[in-house]
Amino acid sequence: MSDPRNSPSLSSPEKVLRVVQWAPGKVGSSSMRAIIRHPNMELVGVYVYSKEKAGKDAGELCGLDPVGVLSTRNIEDIIALKPDCVLYTPQFTDVDDVCSLLAAGINIVTTRSDFFFPAMMDLELYERVEGACREGAASIHGTGISPGFITEAFPLAITSVSRQLNGLLIDEYANITDSCSDELIFGFMGYGKPNDGKVDQMMLDYTCKGFGSSLALTASALGLPIDSIESLGETAAARSRVQTPNGGVIEPGTIGALRITVTAKKNNRPLIQFRANWYCTLDIEEDWQLQDSGWRIQVDSDAPFDISIRLPETAEPFAERMAGYTAHRAVNAVPYVCAAEPGIRSSTDLPPVVAQLGKATTI
Repeated sequence: MSDPRNSPSLSSPEKVLRVVQWAPGKVGSSSMRAIIRHPNMELVGVYVYSKEKAGKDAGELCGLDPVGVLSTRNIEDIIALKPDCVLYTPQFTDVDDVCSLLAAGINIVTTRSDFFFPAMMDLELYERVEGACREGAASIHGTGISPGFITEAFPLAITSVSRQLNGLLIDEYANITDSCSDELIFGFMGYGKPNDGKVDQMMLDYTCKGFGSSLALTASALGLPIDSIESLGETAAARSRVQTPNGGVIEPGTIGALRITVTAKKNNRPLIQFRANWYCTLDIEEDWQLQDSGWRIQVDSDAPFDISIRLPETAEPFAERMAGYTAHRAVNAVPYVCAAEPGIRSSTDLPPVVAQLGKATTI
């Protein structure tokens, strides 16, 4: 009998997957660097939106030496490459582009939250994307760090020792001046405006959609499908003047922190909650017990947990580091999505995502 410890399935290198990076912004640049350095992936193309980036070498776009792969603004160039997968990381989803790639037989891993849980998708969008998957025998998967890992993989792991779940609360703490532009901070998010206690409805809806579908997926995986998703937005005023790294100013008495709670309910009771505590200063008028950037996960069950995760300081800028958390999860999911059955694949449709580090890591 052969020794299973020497099985080719354990020791042989996996197939080298040909991957395209779509939109090399902060997250896209991180994922592109990870692809270039990955032992079982080859970067074969880059799609960009701006004329300034068109025709540039992928290495130059992500801060590495040239790699001989030039960027394009033409989707037909990408399709002609016949890659195994596209890492799709734009700011907004273009359904036409997504369906064109899938129909051409190209798998997609995306950091967009539109595809986390098929059961929560708009029916028209679902049918269109599923149709493209069937046509091209391809798969699409949405993932990231938050929502994604912290609302799916982590809760499912820590509840794996439970037989009864009364409730689960995920608090996220983030100083958004470390990672967001002033345009986003003062525009879309509404910091620095007079404090009326209310979060802008567009911001509230956007947050609820992405996190709500992720929480619903987790509840479904636990055999506790939810009845409804609700969201609540709160604001808190800064007590002292705050200046962002890019020169923006938040005056005392104006909005210095947001708290958005997304609740997945079952039998009219909160089952799983995600509470975003996003702030520009810890010095606020409300007693929200804000913490340094990270998460706190509280599990009320017959195997309870109260776990705090802090993000330590490193030499790397915080914005770049956070982009890496999201990007690396997506890169690590590529082999699983390429091997999956065609269709919109959630995290519970795939095996647990394990990083294939190989020669990428030095010990």
